[in-house]
Amino acid sequence: MVVVPVRHYGRAVAGAAVLLVLLGLVLSVARNENLDFAVVAENMFEPVVLGGVGLTLLLTFISMAVGILIGVIAAIARLSPNPVLRSVSAGYVWFFRGTPVLVQLIFWFNIGIIFPRLGIGIPFTDVTFWSVPINDVITPLNAAILGLGLNSGAYIAEIIRAGILSVSKGQVDAAYALGMSRRLTMRRIVLPQSVPIVIPPLSNEFIGMLKYSALASVIAVQELLGSVENIYSRNLRVLELLIVASIWYLIITTFFTFAQRLLERRFSRGRAMVGAAGGVRA
Repeated sequence: MVVVPVRHYGRAVAGAAVLLVLLGLVLSVARNENLDFAVVAENMFEPVVLGGVGLTLLLTFISMAVGILIGVIAAIARLSPNPVLRSVSAGYVWFFRGTPVLVQLIFWFNIGIIFPRLGIGIPFTDVTFWSVPINDVITPLNAAILGLGLNSGAYIAEIIRAGILSVSKGQVDAAYALGMSRRLTMRRIVLPQSVPIVIPPLSNEFIGMLKYSALASVIAVQELLGSVENIYSRNLRVLELLIVASIWYLIITTFFTFAQRLLERRFSRGRAMVGAAGGVRA
C-alpha cells in the first residue's frame, strides 16, 4: 500500500501570502528615504544610550525585588486566618491592580505636595525627633522604584497565592499532624513546592517590568527611553532613536526569555524526579 500525504494547498497559499506581505513591509522600511539607518548604527553604543540600558536593568531588578518581597507578604496575609490581614491584603491588591501604573508613578513623584517632610515623632502631636524634606528621599529614581514595585507586588501577590493554593491540602495537614507550626509549614513545605509553579508567571512579570520601566521617563528618570528622548530632542531623528531603543529592549527581553526557559526546564526536571520518586514509593 502506497501512502500518499494529503496536500494542503490552502496552507501553502496562506504561508506564501504572509511571507510576501512581510517581505514587502521589510523592503518598504529599508528603502524609505525618511529613515536614516546610519543614525541608528551611530547611536546603538552611544554612552548615553548604554547608561540608559544600565539604569533600565537596575530599575527593573530593584523594582522586581521590591515587588516579590511585597507580593510574598501580601499573598501570605491574604491566606491568613486573621480577618484584618486578609482585608488589608485584599485592599492592597484591589487598589494597585485597579489604578494605572503611570498614575501611580506620577503620584509618588509628587508626593511632596501632600507630605513635605518625612520624619519620626510622636503621632498626633507636634513632637518630631527626626525629619528630612521628602523630595530628598523620593527622588525620581526612588519614585519609579516605589511605583513599579508596589504595582508589581499586587500582581505577584496573586501569582504566589495561586502557587500556594496549588499545594495539596493533605501535605499541609500532614505537616500540622507532625507538630509543625503554620510558619514552619509555609517555609518548609508550601513555599518550596510552589516555586516551580510560580516561576513562569514571575518570569513574565519580570519581562513586563522591563518594558514598564520605560514609563519612568515621564518622571525624568534617564533610563533607556529617557536617554534616547534626550538625544532625539537635539538631533530631531525621532524614529531612528526609537528604533535604537526598540532594538535594545528586544536584545534584553530575548536574553531573559532564554534564561526563563532554562530556569523552567531546571525546575520542571526537579518536579518530574519528585513525581517519579512518589510513584515508586506508592
